[in-house]
Amino acid sequence: MRIAIFTDTFTPQINGVAKTLERLTRYLNKEGIDYLLFAPQNVKEEKKNMNVQKVKSIPFAVYPECRLAVPNPYYVKKKLLRFQPDLIHVATPFNMGLLGKYYARKWGIPLVGSYHTDFDAYLAYYKMDLLSPVLWNYLRWFHHSLQKTFVPSNETLIQLKSKGFHDLSIWSRGVDCRLFHPDFDENTIRKNYAIRARHILTFAGRLAPEKDIETLQRVMKKIDEQMGDNVHWLIAGDGPLYSEFRANAGKQVTFTGYLSANMLAQVFAASDLMVFPSPTETFGNVVLESLACGTPVVGANAGGVKNIIHNNKTGVLCTPKCVDEFVSAISYLLGNESKWQEMSFAARHYALAQSWDRIFEKLLNDYEEVLSTQRRSCAEANG
Repeated sequence: MRIAIFTDTFTPQINGVAKTLERLTRYLNKEGIDYLLFAPQNVKEEKKNMNVQKVKSIPFAVYPECRLAVPNPYYVKKKLLRFQPDLIHVATPFNMGLLGKYYARKWGIPLVGSYHTDFDAYLAYYKMDLLSPVLWNYLRWFHHSLQKTFVPSNETLIQLKSKGFHDLSIWSRGVDCRLFHPDFDENTIRKNYAIRARHILTFAGRLAPEKDIETLQRVMKKIDEQMGDNVHWLIAGDGPLYSEFRANAGKQVTFTGYLSANMLAQVFAASDLMVFPSPTETFGNVVLESLACGTPVVGANAGGVKNIIHNNKTGVLCTPKCVDEFVSAISYLLGNESKWQEMSFAARHYALAQSWDRIFEKLLNDYEEVLSTQRRSCAEANG
């Protein structure tokens, strides 16, 4: 099987889509499966990978650190013709995805795609709600001709079905439990960030409106009022709200910036809880990574997160934007050691069952199903 992948985001960009696709390419390399991935060039230094073709890009207006692909169709066409893919996977619905879709239709190549981001939920955070009907019409058009659309969670599948999407299949996410585990020395993180407080609470993610940083700030303020110097917050991430967030944070808060996977694992393992109020996730990779480290998550009861957190077993689900629910859950778990221990064990146990290999095996089986359907159709058409 020869797979061509078109995406508008890839490493070294830091987001769930880029991380997932990087994992996929590692798996394909390990299994000896031929692939060619097209993605925007990034300004950062990158390791050369002959299977990854970077195209010219410019900064995206809303997120300058994200790149908007400006591909040369002749270059892409030449590479594709030489590669001769059996299947094209469009991972994003923008410039690169449109190009992949164009060549799939032009040459009759089986076409699949994935839906990673709840763009509609983002609109409200940027006061662009009026564009919602236009967005859904475009996304329906983009995915309509795909032979299969992969979604990361059951919650997203239900949402897209209600919007008229079809041929949906769940492509979940996994976690590397050899990297994300609870057996790090907590004192390393405490010394690194000069933490003396009894409890460490962490948020990990992009510091942007759609992650509901406003609710996080209000929760932090209330916890600070209740527990004062007993709690230290670690904010792992970066984004457009970084400067404002940092300027208004209390003294018991450390902003780490983006962390390597190994450092993030150490931070999770040293934390009592991960607090994640974002209601816009189609999955929530960092939630699963925290659970793998034995760290329960207090998260929003929305999107893909509600499919990961087993309420009152591996964490607590709270009504989105309900500050008092988040504060109550945090206070309860910090004051109830036996319940926290029970959740920590259950969190790790759940994560151990979420193998990347199993998830990618299912994806390849879905690819093969699409190819088999195409072969049957061709055989019937030829009589």
